[in-house]
Amino acid sequence: MPTIAQALEDVHRRIAQAALAAGRNPPEIELLAVSKTKPATMIREAWSAGQQAFGENYLQDALPKIQALADLPVEWHYIGRIQSNKTRDIARHFAWVHGLDRLKHARRLSDQRPEALPPLNCCIQVNLSGEASKGGVPADALEELALAVNELPGLRLRGLMTMPDPASPREAQAAVFRGLADLRHQLEKQAGLSLDTLSMGMSGDLELAIAAGSTLVRVGTDIFGARE
Repeated sequence: MPTIAQALEDVHRRIAQAALAAGRNPPEIELLAVSKTKPATMIREAWSAGQQAFGENYLQDALPKIQALADLPVEWHYIGRIQSNKTRDIARHFAWVHGLDRLKHARRLSDQRPEALPPLNCCIQVNLSGEASKGGVPADALEELALAVNELPGLRLRGLMTMPDPASPREAQAAVFRGLADLRHQLEKQAGLSLDTLSMGMSGDLELAIAAGSTLVRVGTDIFGARE
């Protein structure tokens, strides 16, 4: 097994190769290390290797790790499903939220964001694959939600997030990524929003996502190994 430092190097190499193949500049794409289910010791090891942003899905697992790593200026991203009873802790302890899909949750996050902290960076999750089990706002409801989120003082709308069905054909996955890029363009052109983030692409499909315009890929398995 490679070390975490070696795994990070390999992932950065993949990102760079995918970017160059798409005619893009590799530094345009940020790597978010998905550390869900992994212990704080592994996150600290990845930090020592140069990784600064980490994504967590489960609040109850994330909070002890955030406390254990309080000596490090880690940029914490919440990438799990948002529930109303968890918004206060998300608003207090994270710099980013990637799965926003309800105005009710957005309002709670904004109201509960401590004044001493900068606005909470947010990506709206869009369900483009049509999976009933997956979160995300439908494409036809996106603009209304985005405009409302953009007005909330405790939040900063940064962009959009999506996840294609991993069991679908590669071309179908690529189409989902291209669809999200198109939606971002529409919001900027028609609604006047300024969005700098497309959060899409994981260990198995990051090349497809980068080809479609991803600015942030969420990688866990290829850095930390399979989920325990």
